Amino acid sequence: MSIFFTADTHFYHDNIRKYSNRPYESVVSMNLAMITNWNKKVSNKDDIYILGDFAFCDGETANKLLQELRGRKHFITGNHDRFLQDRRFDKNLFASMNNYKKLNINGQKIIMFHYPIVEWDCKFHGAIHLYGHIHNNPTDVDMSKIKNAFNVGVDVNNFEPVSLEEINKMFAQM
Repeated sequence: MSIFFTADTHFYHDNIRKYSNRPYESVVSMNLAMITNWNKKVSNKDDIYILGDFAFCDGETANKLLQELRGRKHFITGNHDRFLQDRRFDKNLFASMNNYKKLNINGQKIIMFHYPIVEWDCKFHGAIHLYGHIHNNPTDVDMSKIKNAFNVGVDVNNFEPVSLEEINKMFAQM
């Protein structure tokens, strides 16, 4: 079993192709590529944490999409997750739902939030912060200079989820 993270997939959001300069001719080709990338990496035995802005669609469409994607899905809400308000959406498709989540995996503390933050619980004791929201855009604070913070968004991770092992390798190279 592996653990994966992703954010800002924006499935079914046509304008995100322009906003984030995504290399897809249509929203259909974008969705298909990201579903394929996801399912190549993630198995049904894996856990995947989605750090918000999952899809721009109604509840029924979100249900079908989640059933097509592999893994046990945990959700951290973002600012564009309106499908959650649709009464037809089946929240049981998520193993967990939170606004902010702390994990401890084999002694490694992980703080997850949709938004990048510069201070987090146990930051000075080795905890890592995983976030999304900013896509591939610069921010007022250069997050690349913040130790132990990592953007798990698809726009900066080849449009696929990243594993905890991949994240730890990147931290080791910094």
